[in-house]
Amino acid sequence: MDDMSLQIMSGEMVFLQGHSGAGKSTLLKMLALLERPTKGQIIVGGKNLNQINQHHIPYYRRQIGFISQNPKLLNHYSVFENVAMPLVIAGFERQELIKRVRAALNRVGLLHKELQKPLQLSEGEQQRVGIARAIVHKPKIVLADEPTGNLDPELSLEIFKLFAQFNQVGVTLLIASHDAGLIKHLPFRSIHIAQGKLLPSPTNIQPATKWEAQHG
Repeated sequence: MDDMSLQIMSGEMVFLQGHSGAGKSTLLKMLALLERPTKGQIIVGGKNLNQINQHHIPYYRRQIGFISQNPKLLNHYSVFENVAMPLVIAGFERQELIKRVRAALNRVGLLHKELQKPLQLSEGEQQRVGIARAIVHKPKIVLADEPTGNLDPELSLEIFKLFAQFNQVGVTLLIASHDAGLIKHLPFRSIHIAQGKLLPSPTNIQPATKWEAQHG
């Protein structure tokens, strides 16, 4: 990152675009406190991330859902158990855990496959399991790093539609993606990065209602 200054509003859905190595993943990792900036500051929800010590990082991350290109599912666990993992770690009671896991799987259309193992699923289904795992704790913010990198355009559109549904209920999303051809037709702001710097980019003014009518 080099002299970067940007603001993302609460409840906004934004795409992060740029070539490989442009700095997209670095920005997402800093927002998730997986990395820290050497200078400057990042403020999330009024909190300066530089002032969060190591002990409090897990508490901060409870408001973050992180999705990667490879969901890294545990193949010897069921779909249900994979999605439940963050809640188990956080110490949720069993009844609340079951309720949240099944609600998350229902949101991504995989409740009927809760007992299957990841290797029994398609790539698109595995990615949706990863998304369910990222949202099961009801985060305020979702960070997605190339979530459709391994998927064809049709499946990519399905994933973006899922993200749009989360956004409609107030979740803030920042999505790094190479799917420029698809993104340009979507009614969400795009931020372009090259060599760690922000580039000027046109504002997409296509109304959301039009996109929902076309692709909903």
